[in-house]
Amino acid sequence: MQSRDSRRQTEPLIDLSSPRRCHVVGIGGPGMSAIALLLHKSGHTVSGSDLYESDVIEQLRREGVSVSIGHDASLVLGKDVVLYSTAIPLSNVELVEAQRCGIPVRHRSGILASLCAVRHAIGVAGTHGKTTTTALIAHIMGIAGQSPSSLIGAEVVGAGIGAHYGTSEYFVVEADESDGTLDVLPLSSIVLTNVDIDHLDYFATFEAIQECFVEAASVATHHVVLNSDDPGSSPAITALQGNSRVVTFGTKAGSTFRIENERSSDLGVAFELVHGSDRALVASQLRGHHNVMNIAAAIALSVSVGVSLDTAVGAVATFPGVMRRFTERGTFDGALLIDDYAHLPAEIEATLLGARSHPALRGKLIAVFQPNRYHRIATMADTYRDCFTTADIVVITDVYASGTPKIEGVTGELVVQAITQAHPHANVVWAPSRADTVSAVKSVIGTGDVCVSMGCGDIETFPDDLTGGVL
Repeated sequence: MQSRDSRRQTEPLIDLSSPRRCHVVGIGGPGMSAIALLLHKSGHTVSGSDLYESDVIEQLRREGVSVSIGHDASLVLGKDVVLYSTAIPLSNVELVEAQRCGIPVRHRSGILASLCAVRHAIGVAGTHGKTTTTALIAHIMGIAGQSPSSLIGAEVVGAGIGAHYGTSEYFVVEADESDGTLDVLPLSSIVLTNVDIDHLDYFATFEAIQECFVEAASVATHHVVLNSDDPGSSPAITALQGNSRVVTFGTKAGSTFRIENERSSDLGVAFELVHGSDRALVASQLRGHHNVMNIAAAIALSVSVGVSLDTAVGAVATFPGVMRRFTERGTFDGALLIDDYAHLPAEIEATLLGARSHPALRGKLIAVFQPNRYHRIATMADTYRDCFTTADIVVITDVYASGTPKIEGVTGELVVQAITQAHPHANVVWAPSRADTVSAVKSVIGTGDVCVSMGCGDIETFPDDLTGGVL
């Protein structure tokens, strides 16, 4: 395995101060579609390709982006730069042709670095909560009249593709650590939501993950927002102790933005946020303690860049949320269906705790989980043993590859075994196929239940499959 340092990008930035002709390979993905739209709205000429039609591609076309279905070497001719993500193999015909023609080719991280370099970039980093926190900051700053550009790794409810072009110098960006993107972004300010174990195929150790975040926080030139409650963030807090650029958020005494009196309501969550001599009542449509932390982080950063606390709190109340983050997807046989992106143990636990407090729950809480990536499950299956204890019934599907190679013997059944070994009396069902999963849920679901389907693969279609009668 290469060291993380050896995989850092050393390619020069792309000069985006004048219009460029950009081609995006795999333009339909959530990350690349957002970059394509932001480049287009910034005045660059953007084209792209993907294998299949989708609603996202139709939205890009309506915005004026040219998209071809299928990959063809001729599509890159005459372009100034060709862009791709980790999901695109370097053997792709368009990338090969661009290299042959001497056209600059940049990974997603490289073009993000180029976008950050010409703005006051605010990066939202961390293992959990990046997408919601990024969207919240962009929403708050927008309401406050600061007109930031933003790049978010999912669709904001009611807003479509997660990209927005603003008129100010501010650029709010979700900064992913999984493939080295965070390492190369020239950030002016940073929010570190939390630090947990993930992406061990890239980092190898938890200490390497922590080191990545410490470095990113240390080199940010303006504001640094850190989680005082999170043990994984303690190295960053220690490294930057006494630095006037640092503010903290959390429930602990001494937090710069301190959370008090958290409670659930029929509408979402509410809590008090104490900042110096100011105390504000925060109400949100979001649910769960994890979202209370995300909200506090977003307010802390927004206030740091000049938004008043009252304005920030008012904006939070109108934030509609992000798609696939505790998204209610209708009902089935009198039960509420919720879809969520949660795919790591801490995220699953937080999501199920949020569901347990939902006013619609009068019966059973059913958890459906699709494990993601073979390497993650091979190295982390046992860490899922305790995160489903809030649920009454747990249904585990097979692993969704997310483009990773299959590892012999690694299936979702490893998660089932981890749960049952730790909790012998748990009601856990192994349902490897989608038909098995639909059948398992149909056999137990009823009026007053809440069914939460979770994962970052194609499990997002499960509510439709359940209500559509897939067998």
